[in-house]
Amino acid sequence: MTAVQGISVDIETPDGIADAYLAHPDDGAPHPAVLFFVDAFGLRPAIREMADRLAAAGYTVLVPNVFYRHGRAPVVELPDFIDHGDRAGTFSKIGPIMQSLTTELAMSDAGAYLRWLENDSRVAAGPVGLNGYCMGARLALLTAGTYPDRVAAAAGFHGGRLATDDENSPHLVADRVTAELYFGHADNDQSMPPEQIDRLSKALDEAGVRHRSEVYAGASHGYTMPDTSVYNKEGAERHWTELIALFGRTL
Repeated sequence: MTAVQGISVDIETPDGIADAYLAHPDDGAPHPAVLFFVDAFGLRPAIREMADRLAAAGYTVLVPNVFYRHGRAPVVELPDFIDHGDRAGTFSKIGPIMQSLTTELAMSDAGAYLRWLENDSRVAAGPVGLNGYCMGARLALLTAGTYPDRVAAAAGFHGGRLATDDENSPHLVADRVTAELYFGHADNDQSMPPEQIDRLSKALDEAGVRHRSEVYAGASHGYTMPDTSVYNKEGAERHWTELIALFGRTL
């Protein structure tokens, strides 16, 4: 197992300073960059552990606190174990913060994160990979379409509302994507029902985007997150296999 170093870093954006977690192999060499977009629960110990695992595979991984406008992480205090049966109470705090992160703000931030990676000595020259979870899958897809010259691969897991009827739906950036994409959808996910999965795949097919979209049978929304009650080990390990394979052939 490759030794990994994890540190906190600050990133200057047009709207202030975004705190972030950076994980990279502890070998003194530059490695391909991955920009890791968190789920709605934000930057926390479980996410840092996931970033460390990805870094151990040979990547320099940046995990920004996408909610930095509301404070440094943790923006909302969370229990060590998140019970999805008590989501209502948690989302009464998180919901307004999520809604305040508009597409325009998120893509402005993504540009700052990509510039920071481009200038960091721990990052090898070349395009980056993206991975995102829940709302982070949306951010990954939008970033791939907004910065196609910087992104070689993007993966989204248990993403929600990726292909809606809304005029700002993420799937509408398909014609600008040049990266290879992978989506691991949750089974019976109300935020990403079959009709949206089909709409997303159709948009990517029509745009000629290299992609694969799969539904993980028996895996609920949030299945990759080890600090939640919906964690599914089989689905999570499958996600790691697909993610590392994607980056291995593209970065």
